[in-house]
Amino acid sequence: MRLFKRILLALAVIFVLMQLYRPSRENPPVDQAKTIEQSIAIPQNVEAILSRSCNDCHSSKTVWPWYSNIAPVSWMLADHVKDGRGEVNFSQWDDYSARRKRRKFQEICEQVNKGEMPVTSYLWLHPDAKLSPQDRNLICDWANGEKAKIPAPAKQALLTKHAHPPYKPPVSAPEGS
Repeated sequence: MRLFKRILLALAVIFVLMQLYRPSRENPPVDQAKTIEQSIAIPQNVEAILSRSCNDCHSSKTVWPWYSNIAPVSWMLADHVKDGRGEVNFSQWDDYSARRKRRKFQEICEQVNKGEMPVTSYLWLHPDAKLSPQDRNLICDWANGEKAKIPAPAKQALLTKHAHPPYKPPVSAPEGS
């Protein structure tokens, strides 16, 4: 019994010490001119889905729940949001190149259809974020429509942009000069 109490006390001390390291939970400032909502027209039903199921991790408008104050959950949430914003941040959409926007629209549809987004760990505590088949179809139809509006880069322009100049052999000086 004495060993059990010591272990319990040690765990309590460790838990309290863990609370001393607090990851940042601040949302970066949002420049409204750069948000996806300002860049493109989003149908109201799609915007509602993005707000409900995506924005906590993929924008600078994260709503931090009460349990994000408690380590080690706070560490996992902060890391998850950081990773999500790194993949796609709807608050910085206008900073993306046309090529990246096309790729992100494609990835949004693929990941939603595969059930990879929203992630399962998010759905445990946010069951309302679960996407129905109709939600998936709406998101994919919207993403594919927006992707189609962005001109695909011309292959020749890409080749020219990234091609190296032709090789020119060095000119040797004539003998006797």
